[in-house]
Amino acid sequence: MNTAEMHPMATAHLPGYLPGADGSDPLFVGVAAFTIALIVFIGAMYFTLHALPERMAHHGNHTQFQVIGILALIALFTHNNIFWVAALLLAAFRLPDFLTPIQSMASSLSGILSRMSTPSETPPPARSVDPEAPRDV
Repeated sequence: MNTAEMHPMATAHLPGYLPGADGSDPLFVGVAAFTIALIVFIGAMYFTLHALPERMAHHGNHTQFQVIGILALIALFTHNNIFWVAALLLAAFRLPDFLTPIQSMASSLSGILSRMSTPSETPPPARSVDPEAPRDV
């Protein structure tokens, strides 16, 4: 600081973070910039963490990818963490596929049935019903 600008009652060794005579406040500007940057960084980290189950399911090529995305979105808007935990568990563990083996068995059985040749069988003789015969009740 120039001694011509200083107040006559001020000491000669004023710290640099004090506001100047022209109204500039370097400490306030620095803290405000740091706070804004910190808020943006925390927000980016929050959204990155919320998208973790979706990214895990996308990289794992899960069949329930849409369910995981919906659960993560519900958790984001409702702030109920149980939805995010459920999405994370669905993304982390692959559910067993029960439908594919059953469909394979069904198609194999239908193929076997179509290849079987049924000989012409004579139907069994029809039993005549005697109206006077006693019935088992």
